[in-house]
Amino acid sequence: MQRGRFSVMDVQGASDIEHMSSTSGFQHELWPLDEIDPNKAKFPCCLVWTPLPVVSWLAPFIGHVGICREDGTILDFAGSSFVNIDNLAFGPAARCLQLDRNQLLIQCCFPPNLAGHTCKHGYMHTEYGAAITWDDALQSSVCHFEHKTYNLFTCNSHSFVANCLNRLCYRGSMGWNMINVAALILFKGHWINWKSIIRSFFPFTVVLCLGIVFVGWPFLIGLFSFSFLLMVWFLTGTYCMKNLLEC
Repeated sequence: MQRGRFSVMDVQGASDIEHMSSTSGFQHELWPLDEIDPNKAKFPCCLVWTPLPVVSWLAPFIGHVGICREDGTILDFAGSSFVNIDNLAFGPAARCLQLDRNQLLIQCCFPPNLAGHTCKHGYMHTEYGAAITWDDALQSSVCHFEHKTYNLFTCNSHSFVANCLNRLCYRGSMGWNMINVAALILFKGHWINWKSIIRSFFPFTVVLCLGIVFVGWPFLIGLFSFSFLLMVWFLTGTYCMKNLLEC
């Protein structure tokens, strides 16, 4: 090889080293997170959940969910064209789950140009909008939902959190929706304290006992039917009629 010339392998090797260096640099630039502090309602990079008035009294697995910035500030879609900031709209958090920022793909999925994509989602992820940090992705979702109409059955707080996780491409997926967001916080989240457990289940227990005493078995049948119909609605709307619950 003539002096002053580079082979294709030399150029490719240099490119690979540069890519590895930039990726490693991104991972090391993640801000260290503060500790979770329920007293101050600070939950860095967490999903948080609280029971809904009336609805959770009849179906305790239904609740209101939010997602938190890196500094612990809570964001939740609480009403039409309104994203609540700094606390959950329906009471303090009862459950939380801290997400692993190392499972984000924003370093490869939000490059300066489309050709820079290295994940399987490519163009679809570009359509969601560019973001380079956790908070940047959340802010994009906030702007998006500031023009959305809130509806408990079609466009709710779970829709907002799913949109955030899709922008983050959390766990390498852009298939987050109401159902898997609810399942994630329900099965992976943990209770804040024993008071949260009482606050979540005490109203349901009271309603259940009063219903059995004054109505009897028909009340249990009605309560079970209500929960069953809710599950059928969300499962059908999410996986069979996707346009119905997309917002």
